[in-house]
Amino acid sequence: MADAFGKPRARIVAMNYYGAKELAASFLTVRGNTLKIAEEIPEDKYDFRAAEGTRRVGEMLVHIAYGPKFNEQINLVEKRTSMEGFDFMKFRDGFAAEQAKPRTKAEIISLLKDEGEKFAKALESLSDEFLGQSITMPPGGHPPSRTRFDMLISTKEHEMHHRGQLMLIERMLGITPHLTREMQARVAAMQTAASQK
Repeated sequence: MADAFGKPRARIVAMNYYGAKELAASFLTVRGNTLKIAEEIPEDKYDFRAAEGTRRVGEMLVHIAYGPKFNEQINLVEKRTSMEGFDFMKFRDGFAAEQAKPRTKAEIISLLKDEGEKFAKALESLSDEFLGQSITMPPGGHPPSRTRFDMLISTKEHEMHHRGQLMLIERMLGITPHLTREMQARVAAMQTAASQK
């Protein structure tokens, strides 16, 4: 490719890099927002259930706290290259019992902090080579394989899914979510600045 004077132009390659440290940092950002919601919902509302058959607030927060455990087991403990033979139901049942234990609001918040920090610390130590390794899914799995990076980032996606539910529950309880309040404050500041021009 040439410039306007016909001279060869150097090729510039832009790269967006998202590795282990970014993965850990983004997970901690998500967990921090979950913690803010957990702190703002009053303890007497931790038994609130949005609809029959759904988790109570406290149960959902404990479920979120233990959310990384599946990917920890697959990627960091067993370091599987195939999901063939993994007993998901046995794994799930073991954590269902742990999640069912009664806990106070303070205990749940502590669990969210501790498990979040532990997972983030494990993430930030991973190599690019490790994150790029593929794991074969069980027969019929779609997609047929996933990278460790894809599986590990899905932990954050899982938490954001449930955090969205918690934000709607906050609305049902008469609480304006902190992210909404922060956005409203930014808009108000921009409107004030615009009106003073």
